[in-house]
Amino acid sequence: MASEVKTQSSNYENLRLLAAHCNVNSILKQIGLRWKMQLLYCISQGVYQFSKLKKIFPTISDQVLGKRIAELQEEGLIEKYEIAGTVPQQIRYSVTQKGHELIEIILALQHWGERWSINQK
Repeated sequence: MASEVKTQSSNYENLRLLAAHCNVNSILKQIGLRWKMQLLYCISQGVYQFSKLKKIFPTISDQVLGKRIAELQEEGLIEKYEIAGTVPQQIRYSVTQKGHELIEIILALQHWGERWSINQK
């Protein structure tokens, strides 16, 4: 959960300027939240249950994991479905076409970074 930014802070002014003058700022802010794209990618790779995502990312809190999954659903990047006839009820997630298109962009960024040694230290 993002904390409230004080209106008198330089951070507030920076955020205001970015919103006003940088057309890509809103989408970068939306997809740039911690864990969000990593979760989308993992779901696309077949890690489609909450418990399995939790095993991959053990340091993420249940609250944050649930919130990020809900955001991905609200944005139409993943879908939630229940497996009929399971007790307890099993819930799984799958990536939508919209989500697959975003993953292609993320992978293109990864390839660009590898090509130009952006990820190298």
